[in-house]
Amino acid sequence: MNFARLLTLAVLGRVARLPAVWSNCLAGWWLGGGGNYWKLPFLFLGASVLYVGGACLNDAFDAEADRCQHPDRSIPAGKIPAPQVWRMGFSLLALGIFLLLFCGQFAAGAGFFLALSILLYNFSHQFFRAAPALLGACRFWVYIIASVVGVQGLNGYPIFCGLALAFFVAGSGFLVGRLPLRGLALFWTLVLLATPILLALLINTGIFRPRAVVLSLVVGSWIAYSIRQVIFGGDFQKSHACANLVAGICLVDWLAIVPDGSWWQWLFPALFTLTLVLRKLLPAA
Repeated sequence: MNFARLLTLAVLGRVARLPAVWSNCLAGWWLGGGGNYWKLPFLFLGASVLYVGGACLNDAFDAEADRCQHPDRSIPAGKIPAPQVWRMGFSLLALGIFLLLFCGQFAAGAGFFLALSILLYNFSHQFFRAAPALLGACRFWVYIIASVVGVQGLNGYPIFCGLALAFFVAGSGFLVGRLPLRGLALFWTLVLLATPILLALLINTGIFRPRAVVLSLVVGSWIAYSIRQVIFGGDFQKSHACANLVAGICLVDWLAIVPDGSWWQWLFPALFTLTLVLRKLLPAA
């Protein structure tokens, strides 16, 4: 397989955004109690394969629309035939669910609902205005899957933090998909983006409060930087803001765990940085 083919597959599968999926896995696993380290490879690989499969199917579903709107994308540009993308996408979804079986039946069952959310989003996002909510649901299911890998399993923390992340992702989708936003529409979109901050400040008390405040400032600053043109006016670059907000998912995950100083928790800002670096190295999809 030559380099051009590999690059096409990497762009098709949105691999530049995979660090944000790994970040979700880390956060959900930690909120589920951590441990069970032997399951982590299956968790990370299964979630990654599901993400790449969903990204492939996104291009497959959008192939006809892309011939007019994005003729440079892989399928309309003739870099890869649509039937192959369809087969690859569905095969990867099935493989991802199979890999999650090694994390337990509950994880595989949640993986099925994740795959269903992926399919519903890809099918409907061209005409369903609330489709970003389905995109948020995909991230929520990753938290649920990752939490059951932990020794404590599913509990309130991954559920509420997963919902907060889902609101953040939905807000990102509404922001880049429904411009220009004004008045109440803009207000509620900003509320969705700020939900992880509001939750962190609400549930973290005592010695955890200062850490939550500091990380909330980090997340809030990145959100403000990413959407500054929407708030203050200017030439808004949708693709740039979208990529920044995807990278911001890693910071939201970091806020969800309110780090205690353990070395591995610095993986979250490292994954944030990696997402930004990969965005520069790989063409936008």
